[in-house]
Amino acid sequence: MTVPPRRRLVGVVAVAAAAALALSGCTTWFAGSADTAGGGSGFSTGGAAAGSSTPTGEQVDADLKPFYDQALAWKSCASGFECATASVPIDWSNPTGDTIELALIKQPAKSSTRQGTLFVNPGGPGVSALDFVKDSVDFAVDPEVQQQYDIVGFDPRGVGASSAVKCVTPAQMDSYLYDIVPGKRGSAEWLSGAAAVAKSFGSGCASGTGALLGHIDTESTVRDLDALRASVGDTGLNYLGYSYGTFIGSEYATLFPDKVRRMTIDGVVDPTSTGFASSIGQAKGFEGALRAYLADCLGGSNCPFSGSVDNASKQVQTLLTAVDTTPITSSDGRKLGSASLLTAIFYPLYTQDSWPYLSQMIAQVKQGDATLAFQLADAYNGRNPDGSYQNNQTEAFTAINCLDYPAVTDADTIASQNAQLIAAAPTFGPWWTYGDIGCANWPEAATRTPGPVSYNGSATILVVGTTDDPATPYADAVDVSKQLAKSQLITYKGEGHTAYGTSSCVHALVDAYFLTGTAPTSDPQCTT
Repeated sequence: MTVPPRRRLVGVVAVAAAAALALSGCTTWFAGSADTAGGGSGFSTGGAAAGSSTPTGEQVDADLKPFYDQALAWKSCASGFECATASVPIDWSNPTGDTIELALIKQPAKSSTRQGTLFVNPGGPGVSALDFVKDSVDFAVDPEVQQQYDIVGFDPRGVGASSAVKCVTPAQMDSYLYDIVPGKRGSAEWLSGAAAVAKSFGSGCASGTGALLGHIDTESTVRDLDALRASVGDTGLNYLGYSYGTFIGSEYATLFPDKVRRMTIDGVVDPTSTGFASSIGQAKGFEGALRAYLADCLGGSNCPFSGSVDNASKQVQTLLTAVDTTPITSSDGRKLGSASLLTAIFYPLYTQDSWPYLSQMIAQVKQGDATLAFQLADAYNGRNPDGSYQNNQTEAFTAINCLDYPAVTDADTIASQNAQLIAAAPTFGPWWTYGDIGCANWPEAATRTPGPVSYNGSATILVVGTTDDPATPYADAVDVSKQLAKSQLITYKGEGHTAYGTSSCVHALVDAYFLTGTAPTSDPQCTT
């Protein structure tokens, strides 16, 4: 059974999907947000006191040395790619304890003027960077940059081909994602049913994953990244992160400022935001994207809506209510309720090029046909036509966010937040309410408190924000650029989630930065 979308930052399944489908991102209902913050956890970062030198010439604690100087055995794994596996501690505060494995893929630099390794992360949390690089390397990184850098994607702990979160069978995942919770939304019956779903899913994750479930927080992933940086022989990190991947980047800059060489973060998450603040920003963002789509649709032909933008927005809300009252049954027996329909609506709102999919889907739903709606929802959820799942992105997404963000459980606070969400986003806000049901019933407690990042390194970090980004509000990019003292904001005035793959102006600036180290000295305010 699936609870309708709730507070959480929509991740960049988006960026990876856009490469193949001209679609980006989506929503599910899980708790937390993809934001992250600096609140340290007492991990050892290594230091000169231990006197252990790695091949890159840096000093780390003796207990960390095996992870920093491990030799990665790269082997051909696909046309033009090499794969390897690295070992890291399951708990960085206890590096002599159990270890886990991280899966990496590399496209070697294509010219003799190699500058090093460029690590890429497409976001999520829970999206496979290994698959992103393997399937979409030309979308992830421009060909000019590929000439001079090894392009590396690694699946973060808990994700994909790395030591992964495991929770349920494909049939159980179908039930979790697509079944409709009985009762009127917000009623005692509905809340009880939603909590039962969350508890059952969390219990499956605890039994299927074991001790790893408590150690897949973002800070641990950042520490993994630093060990990988040393393992590939780089004294400084080159990094390109999208959406949730910006969280990894800004946290890395906070914890390892002297190790940043060149870093670009695009589609930025503000780590100071609480889960609720992110929800308000994202609800407004998707509301704005919907209205932009409706204005375009109503001004064209074959639009499934009529009247003014305000009237059309109300028609969307009416449709969401209607499918909960009278779900549409698909050919495979699944029933389309508001949760799955919201997923299908949000998915094409990530990129303007995908708006025609939204019109086609809405037209079908109005005719009682859920075919395209489920295709869009399935594309985000990584569900194959045969009912199997491509990856564990849903499990990893939930598990990582529940460690990174404390759940809101106070009834009065939830009621106040519900009212604020509805006021901020009249169309979508009602479906974003009722708090962090997923993480409130999660078996592991959150390990992070939202707070600012900081950076006092010497390299300039590029912070890219899109003015009409529905998933990561532009204001987050502005705020994070202020928190990272030596950074340069690059604004793209346009629609869509992330800009490097969309804006010719942005990708020219980012490419020049990675290739020459030259960063703009003022915000270029890109329009193309």
